Amino acid sequence: MNLFTKKSLAQLDRESERNPLRRSLGRTQLIALGVGSIIGTGIFVMTGTAASQNAGPALVLSMILTTIGCAFSGLCYAEFAAMVPIAGSAYTYAYATIGEFVAWIIGWDLILEYALSVSTVAVGWSGYFVSLAHDVGLDIPLALTMPFGKVVTDAHGATVTGVFNLPAVFIVVLVSALLISGIRQSANTNTVLVMIKAMVLVVFVVAGASYVQRANLTPFIPANTGQFGHFGWSGVLRGAGVMFFAYIGFDAVTTAAQESKDPQRDMPVGILGSLAICTVLYIAVAIVLTGIVHYSKLNVADPLAVGIDATGLRWLSPVIKVSAIFGLFSTMLVQLLGQTRIFFSMARDGLLPRVFGSVHPRYKTPHVSTMVTGLVCAFVAGLTPIEVLGQLVSIGTLLAFVLVCVGVVILRKTAPQNRRPFRTPWVPLVPALGALICLAQMVGLPGETWLRLVIWLAIGFVIYFAYGHRNAHAARLVSDDPTMELHLPENLAKHAANR
Repeated sequence: MNLFTKKSLAQLDRESERNPLRRSLGRTQLIALGVGSIIGTGIFVMTGTAASQNAGPALVLSMILTTIGCAFSGLCYAEFAAMVPIAGSAYTYAYATIGEFVAWIIGWDLILEYALSVSTVAVGWSGYFVSLAHDVGLDIPLALTMPFGKVVTDAHGATVTGVFNLPAVFIVVLVSALLISGIRQSANTNTVLVMIKAMVLVVFVVAGASYVQRANLTPFIPANTGQFGHFGWSGVLRGAGVMFFAYIGFDAVTTAAQESKDPQRDMPVGILGSLAICTVLYIAVAIVLTGIVHYSKLNVADPLAVGIDATGLRWLSPVIKVSAIFGLFSTMLVQLLGQTRIFFSMARDGLLPRVFGSVHPRYKTPHVSTMVTGLVCAFVAGLTPIEVLGQLVSIGTLLAFVLVCVGVVILRKTAPQNRRPFRTPWVPLVPALGALICLAQMVGLPGETWLRLVIWLAIGFVIYFAYGHRNAHAARLVSDDPTMELHLPENLAKHAANR
């Protein structure tokens, strides 16, 4: 039983040639996918959480640390995305460089990243939606806007216990329906929404800059409370780990490789272009937000709206909330797309049941995996607090980034002759720095988050050894037969029947 069987680049090329998905995404749409995924709950919600609980005004330093790690990792992703233009992101890259077992670990880890990211963003969307609904005179029952068991005191002093987050469930179901309808429709919708939310963030920075008060930014690094991660330099590190969630998204571009018109040229542009645009916006928003409102007051569901309210520019508050609603919708769209394409790749490799690799005959989308993933994400969004979701997504993504950085170095050594339309500069320095910075951010996350990651991976190991490895072996045998269509679910079934 060889756990480290690799997929050759020639084999991946054959998969690309037999692509059942529709190639309809250009360079602009790929950048928009990245921006649409990155600008979401991280900037609209998690900025307030990280500033008030971890870093204070030094949140800017947390963002810079995260940006450096993401930049190094992004360069590694860009090399792989140009070499291996197949859906599956880091999962596919690991299969080509390290082997099946590590690929499974990353794929299982990416399920944690993308699925919980959708749920996290849905909870953030719910916060802004409930706030906007209240502004127009529509009050949703508080128990239907919170995770199960959460206890809060309402405006009248009464104690309310959460049942489930109804708006969060609704929006995930809506996003799933749009994704099933087709990639072109989804991408065009995302592009429009990205333009709206990017412009509103610029308006927030420009309008709020004149209201920044030096007193709110002093001390820039609040004194540590005596507990690791609560202000001081450890708070900056913990803030980087928390805010890493805000940068997740540029890697989601790689999951659309099989739907890109020219992946070798356009994937690196989509990855690095979206990361650069969002970094500038993020740092500007963080400086203005913590300058307008004291960081201790930002532990709320809608920190940007609180910031605008503090300026007295009341007319801008509903604009920010509407933008957040549209913007978070586009983030869910891209993250759910990424999750379903991971399922698609793993199913067609035999590691997951073949039904997840089926494609709708009309829409050319993996409709079964989209429906299943959407239902699971909706369930989790309705019942889980946002801070738990956000930290789990961050640690899962950081692990994937570490393995991608390591994979670039491995493939440079084991296959130096392979074509590389885009080359990561200064190897192994850049990959090593990317891996180290991501590991440092993982260390900054709470112990409970590490425990949840270990439990998740343990469940994945059971599934792999009980089902995935045996069925992946059948898929490899099918792929070696040139007379059979590579990795098609029906052909895997035929092979299993003949064994």
